[in-house]
Amino acid sequence: MSEERVERRLAAILAVDVAGYSRLMGEDEEGTLAAMRAVRREIGDPKIREHRGRIVKTTGDGLLVEFASVVDAVRCAVEVQREMVARNANVPVERRLEFRMGINIGRPVRVYSVGSRSSGPQEGEMQPALTAPTSLSRPEKPSIAVLPFQNMSGDPEQEYFADGMVEEIITALSRIPWLFVIARNSTFTYKGQVIDVKRVGRELGVRYILEGSVRRGGGRIRITAQLIEAETGAHLWADRFDGSLEDVFDLQDQVATSVAGVIEPTLQVAEFSRAASRPTTDLTAHDLYLRANALVFSRARQIPEAMGLLAQATTRDPNYGPALALYGLCYFLCCLDGKTLGDWGPDTRKSVDLARRALRAAENDPTTLANAAITLAYCGEDIEAMHGLVDRALGINPSSARAWHAKALLSLWAGETELASKYEDASVRLSPRVRTGWVLHLYGAAHLIETRFHEAVPHLRLAIEEEPAFTEPHRLLAACYAHLGRIDEAREVVERLRSFTPMVVPPEIPYRREAHREVYFTGLRLAAGEAA
Repeated sequence: MSEERVERRLAAILAVDVAGYSRLMGEDEEGTLAAMRAVRREIGDPKIREHRGRIVKTTGDGLLVEFASVVDAVRCAVEVQREMVARNANVPVERRLEFRMGINIGRPVRVYSVGSRSSGPQEGEMQPALTAPTSLSRPEKPSIAVLPFQNMSGDPEQEYFADGMVEEIITALSRIPWLFVIARNSTFTYKGQVIDVKRVGRELGVRYILEGSVRRGGGRIRITAQLIEAETGAHLWADRFDGSLEDVFDLQDQVATSVAGVIEPTLQVAEFSRAASRPTTDLTAHDLYLRANALVFSRARQIPEAMGLLAQATTRDPNYGPALALYGLCYFLCCLDGKTLGDWGPDTRKSVDLARRALRAAENDPTTLANAAITLAYCGEDIEAMHGLVDRALGINPSSARAWHAKALLSLWAGETELASKYEDASVRLSPRVRTGWVLHLYGAAHLIETRFHEAVPHLRLAIEEEPAFTEPHRLLAACYAHLGRIDEAREVVERLRSFTPMVVPPEIPYRREAHREVYFTGLRLAAGEAA
């Protein structure tokens, strides 16, 4: 092994970040950034140069500095902290920049604190740490920390891949706008430690922890990951990914995208459960939205109840984009289910109004964009323009299963059935545990409008079993049976449909091609006993 490699592996890394960074930025972003730049210029950079350090990475709230000697790293850290005490003397407590610093030399080590005391060890002397790290308050929105993945290969040279994997996952998760993601430099201070997820959750102020491992064997590599609720230690999700080392960077991208796509709906389910368990007197707009979302996509399909919650949410916050978009979606679903609150026309206009308000309020939220695009397309807006909204959502978060599902629906309604199936496959790959009623409905509808009735039937029957209150698969299955000449079975489906909605044949459907509309209406009217 070369001297250069030995020196690098024995180097000391000083990790620095700012305590309470998110709070400081939220209160005064411009002032905080200016103060940090001044500290770097006047204290940090000169001390790093003085002690022969080299900055290897910077982030929004900190940096990693490499030193050839652990002594240099400790001296630099102590001197910077001493100068910060003097600098903060006349600064209000709530506006002080206070740095957290940790030093690691690449192997498990005992933990020491460094400081000055009125008695006992002399100033700057190292002694075992006796106090627990400070706990941080959790942000309002769901929060997650991705811990360093364990390198199980037995080869230190594979550390780069494990670390790179974590960076890619953090980047992918950061694209989810409703999720608070802890920066890499904070989570990597736990590298090489035995992890207690409850302690990490308290120290970083997060609700969820993602941890994993990387194992290489020959030309293959296996990556495992698991999502844990920090407060309880409960496992919410776990999976593994296998691939070839021929192109490790493509594999990193693939795993990061897959993990982000799967975690998003898993976290949403966890947040729905958490909101549902909270006292009903604690009704913020966000919690009302979470409760409504759970009702909309439940097996019971409780749309009117969800609309009541969304009415409260949008009254509390008239510019809450996700709630406005879901509210608009509910109006169109009521039309689809034959449970309109008034006449079809006014209700679809209300749906359009809510969707447009949502776009103005949250034009860069992928879920809002996807739900608004579905609503507006169903109500007759230009399909290509709606594809543009969904493409913007996917540009913001390529791992959004909801956006891929929206793209599939738009393609189905435009008559591009092969693309619809392809996009729905992508949605299912990213969210394999999603309820399958909508998925099977889409596949069945694609087969029906292409007159592949025999292929449509099993998809639609399974969709009805999965979500018996979903009206549209009943209509499509009845139309299929009628086209196949199985009139008695078609009539049985219509009777079941009439048991929970008065509307068998809807006045309007979203399919744009006349041939597809004709197949739908001809079969359904025949099944319902109506004149063609």
